[in-house]
Amino acid sequence: MSRTGAGTSLLGPPPGSGRRDAQRNTARVLDAAALLITRCGPDALTMDAVAAQAGVGKGTVFRRFGNRAGLMAALMDHTERELQERFMSGPPPLGPGAPPLERLLAFGEARLHLVAAQGPIMRAIGDLDSRFEVPAHGLALTHVRLLLQALETGGDVELLASALMAPLDPALVSLQVQHGVSMDRITAAWQDLVRRVVGSRR
Repeated sequence: MSRTGAGTSLLGPPPGSGRRDAQRNTARVLDAAALLITRCGPDALTMDAVAAQAGVGKGTVFRRFGNRAGLMAALMDHTERELQERFMSGPPPLGPGAPPLERLLAFGEARLHLVAAQGPIMRAIGDLDSRFEVPAHGLALTHVRLLLQALETGGDVELLASALMAPLDPALVSLQVQHGVSMDRITAAWQDLVRRVVGSRR
């Protein structure tokens, strides 16, 4: 069989290799963005800096994310992906199989653990005016709403879900911690709030 060079087939790259390369580049860019925020703060997150940190061309970053706001929105989904997978298909009590109240309490605890671990990144994303419109927030809000419906909570469950999500906001949690409130106390207070909201139906 003739070849264009050592190890290079005339058939070209395997099917799907371009897509895999794009996925790898996307992951590299998001990891680089997270690293820059953690090390240097959100002001260091420029498209040039992210491209240099990821080892890709600036054009690659712009083509994939459009602008800094698009990059930040994608970073939110990237940061929360593990939590999403856990509450959608992981083991109980966070995942399916546990009673809805146990799942809801576990969600808040897991969300607060994520905020504690990824605080600088999530606070930076929280500065975006559009942070409530990104898919990660919408998915979490829908999850809480469905659990409230399963609990037959009654009332306006859509707004109740938003009210329960509000105390999990990274900016608010960060402020509380700065004022000496422990994460254990924040978690306990959120779980107490949940029980009060659904208590009339328990």
